[in-house]
Parts: sequence; structure tokens; C-alpha cells
Amino acid sequence: MKNNCCDEYTRSQLLRSAAAEAGKGLPAIEVGMPEPAGTGLSRRRFLSRSAGLALAVYGASKIPLSAFETGIAQAAPTDKVLVSVFFEGGIDALSLLAPVGDPKYAQLRPKLAEAPGSGTSFSEDSRLQWHPAAAGLATLHDEGKVSSFPAIGYDHPDQSHFTSRHYYEIGQLEVGYRTGWLGRYIDAVGDDENPLQGLSMDGSLSPMIATAEKPVAAIDSVDGYDLWSAVSEPIQSEMFNSFARFGSLPSDSPGLAQVRHATSQTDKLRTELGGVGKASSPVEYPDTDFGHKLAGLAAYLAFGLPMRVVTIRAAGSYDTHAGQAPDLERNLRETCEGLLAFQRDLENRGLADRVLTEVWSEFGRRPEENGSEGTDHGAAGCAFVIGSKAKGEMVGEFPGLSKLDGDENLRVTSDFRAMYCSLLEQWLGYDAASIIPGASGFARPPLVA
Repeated sequence: MKNNCCDEYTRSQLLRSAAAEAGKGLPAIEVGMPEPAGTGLSRRRFLSRSAGLALAVYGASKIPLSAFETGIAQAAPTDKVLVSVFFEGGIDALSLLAPVGDPKYAQLRPKLAEAPGSGTSFSEDSRLQWHPAAAGLATLHDEGKVSSFPAIGYDHPDQSHFTSRHYYEIGQLEVGYRTGWLGRYIDAVGDDENPLQGLSMDGSLSPMIATAEKPVAAIDSVDGYDLWSAVSEPIQSEMFNSFARFGSLPSDSPGLAQVRHATSQTDKLRTELGGVGKASSPVEYPDTDFGHKLAGLAAYLAFGLPMRVVTIRAAGSYDTHAGQAPDLERNLRETCEGLLAFQRDLENRGLADRVLTEVWSEFGRRPEENGSEGTDHGAAGCAFVIGSKAKGEMVGEFPGLSKLDGDENLRVTSDFRAMYCSLLEQWLGYDAASIIPGASGFARPPLVA
């Protein structure tokens, strides 16, 4: 952990990383901190490979492990997929979309202000300019594939990493929810035996997809897939070959036909996914962990895995209290180059009409830089919806720096829950009223073309 992060961010990181310990679900939380959605869910080993755990299933204690391969094999690919990318730590929206045309910007940031002309102009507001490292995102925006929220948040903003992130994860401003907003969506429309319908790609369960009933999964690697067995080679290979032969035999009853079909489909899944992480991509990705995960995700989609929602953390940390400029530049470049490659990959594979990517952070940073060449916790931040089917329009105006809120932070002009309502209804095709508390009170911004 870099030492430019605040203590609270580091503590919440450690608490959440403890969720990776098998069998204990998400961890207990310090007094005063809200428990993350998903606390208490059990974690079960599902798929394994010689290098260690590849995939863990949450919320599946009553389902036999053997059912999952069949459930995945039999589930049909979904028509629409939502990918959620998290800028962890509170990204500086006033650098990502820098208000170089606002006269107060240089006054508030004598050292950190981006120079006019150093990045691509933001076509929807002449005061704003993309950070040079966000060139990949700027390219997609110029193509009409990015809907941007330059000042998103909620009323009475909480500047705690843990609490504000909790709000975004559960889609509500009251602590105590045990399910994420996307987890509630999965509970409503998902399958009983398909954990890939909600997939975290960062090794531990994302509270955003924590469910009450349906299984979801956390993947440790995109590089390998194999079915678990109690035997080793050479018996294991012959056993799987026998499964394949069994699945291809004729059947004299509907019940036996169903068993043979499930066995055949399970073996097909094992065979096809054995090298999915090493499958070649039609485009070149940046040589980063984030890029590698996105390349694997595109391959999963191309293989037809039955995913509905996927969560992944952006490259690096954005809790930039000190020495912000080099850290932000490096991490933002890795993230935006990865997002551009992912979109190009989807387009090349003919999948772009099926996938939307939402990018968010728990809050923005203060307009005024601090004494350590960094920025402290603020209020309004930024969010983006990316894809060939994105409306490609700015949502909520940039409020300017001449009038800040009562804490001298950027004012909020759009609510994150309104964005969720639009994603649910316009993209996923599900009424937001049963997912987002108070949904009727939010005007739905048009996010899907």
C-alpha cells in the first residue's frame, strides 16, 4: 500500500481483503463502519486448478457443487451484460475532466492544475478537458460511445471511503443492507445453479453483487478452468473422456436424455474453457493486470458464458492525498487504455451491442489542492457509461467552481441512484422500483441509444 493514502482507506482495504479467506464470507467491520453487503455469505470452493483456487461460489450452501458445471453449461448466454469498473479510493474528477476554462481552477490548484491544451477538449462543455492519460476514454467519447456524469453523487455527501462506497454498492443511503443493488437484480431474474451470472474478477466477492438467494462467484484468475475431481492423472483424463462418451450415447427415456445432455454440455464447457485465458484477442491490450483481465472477460463473452453482471477494479489506487500527479497519470492511463482495448475487442468480435460498461468511484476530491501536492476527500465525482449502445450524452451539468457546497466541495448535479435506475430499466430491462429504494423519485437520464 502506497503511503499517500489515508489511514481509513488502508483500513477498509484490509477489512475487505480479509474476505478472500475461504469459508468466512466478508469480514466483521470496526465499530462505526457499515457492514458491506454480503456479510455472512459463505464461500465455497468450486473450480480448482493446480496453481490454486480459480473460482469461489457465494450463497450456495444448499446446492451440490456438481450442479454448478451443469448449471453453467445449460444456461443460455444473456442478451445484455453490464460490466462495472470501480476507481478505488475516490478519483479526482477535476483532473480527469479538468475545468481549465474555469477562472478559479488555477487559483485553487497552483501546482496540480492541468495545462490548457494538454489534453483533448471535452466537446459537451468548453470549460472541460480530458486528462492526457485519459486519451482512450476521450477517443470513445468523440465516437459517441461515452455518457459522462461530470458531477455525480448524492445529497449530504459522506466523505468516508467505507460509508460512501457502501452507499454506491447497495444503491441506497441507509447502512445495513446485506445485498448489493446488482445482487438484488440477480435474485429477481437469475438462475439457481449458475454462479457466473454475477462475477467478481478481483478474487473476492464484490458487495455490489451480493445476493440473498442466488449463487454468484469471485474469480481469482482468467487463465485457467478445470473441473474438480477426487482423482489424479492418468485416471482423471480417462474419467472425463468417459463423461464425453456417455453424453454422446443414444437415450431411451426423457430422464436419461436429460442426464446425457447435461454430461455432454459439462464436458464441452471444460474442453472449451481450458485455455480461455490464453486465447488470442483480435486487438492488442496493454500489458497490465487490468488489461489482461479485460481480455479474459472478452474471451469469456465470446465463449458464450452466461454472465449478467461483472465487477472489476480499475488499475491502481486513486486515494491521492500526496504526490498525486504521477500516480494518477500512471493508473488512469492503464485503466483508460484497457477500456479502449476492451471496447475495440467487443466490436471486433461482434459483441459490442450486448455489453455496457459503467465506471464509478465513491466520491471526488476537493477542488483546492492540499499542501502535499495531493487532494483530499471531496463530494461530487465522475462516472461514465461506455459502449456502442451508450447514448453518448453528458448527464447533469458541470456546476463550476465559483459556487461550491457548504464544505467547499464541488456541488452534485446528478444522483448515482438515477444512473442505476436507468441502467436497470433501459439496459437490463427490469423495473428499478423493486431494486432501488425511492426509485420513483429519480428522473431517468437517457443512457441507452
